Amino acid sequence: MSKEKTKTVLLEAGKRVFLEKGYNHAGIEAIIQAAGVPKGSFYYYFTSKEDFGLQVLDSFAEGYNENFERDLGDLTLGPLDRLRRYFDSACARIQSQECRNGCLAGNLSQEMAAQSEAFRARLEEIFDGWVDRYAVVLGEAQQLGEIPPDIDVHELAEFWLNSWQGAVLRAKTIRSVVPLQTFLNVMFGLLLHVQP
Repeated sequence: MSKEKTKTVLLEAGKRVFLEKGYNHAGIEAIIQAAGVPKGSFYYYFTSKEDFGLQVLDSFAEGYNENFERDLGDLTLGPLDRLRRYFDSACARIQSQECRNGCLAGNLSQEMAAQSEAFRARLEEIFDGWVDRYAVVLGEAQQLGEIPPDIDVHELAEFWLNSWQGAVLRAKTIRSVVPLQTFLNVMFGLLLHVQP
């Protein structure tokens, strides 16, 4: 296995283990076993568990941003249709995992934001980037007259992210996508006056 492939395998194993057990309950040995690589490989790429955790988080954020670009960057659809497709895809992904995993950034926020300033700061950057991305699409919808002109799209994007993260947490708790569907119905049907 190439060095780059080994690192990728470790990061992917870390994502799976962190989603299943959380950061604090994920031992390095369990991550190495999940990756199927020798122990020395871990310390070749990562100086500590925290360094590894932050790189796992970065890898997760890169994948999330790819989803953003795929769904939100498709200019063949209108802005609200792109948002709807993005959240429908996210809902389907969470449902395919039986609502067990949730969002790695959301999970780590609950677990690590009060324990590690490095995690807290990186999570804040990630969430701020997501808010900015939502705000761009909502701004496009506003320019097209699909959102009232007096709404602050950045504030709406912040509310959108906060509400979605809460819905994901609730979906994990009850092991059902009903909270996600409620979120979509309210955001698109009530707030934005768009039929689901």
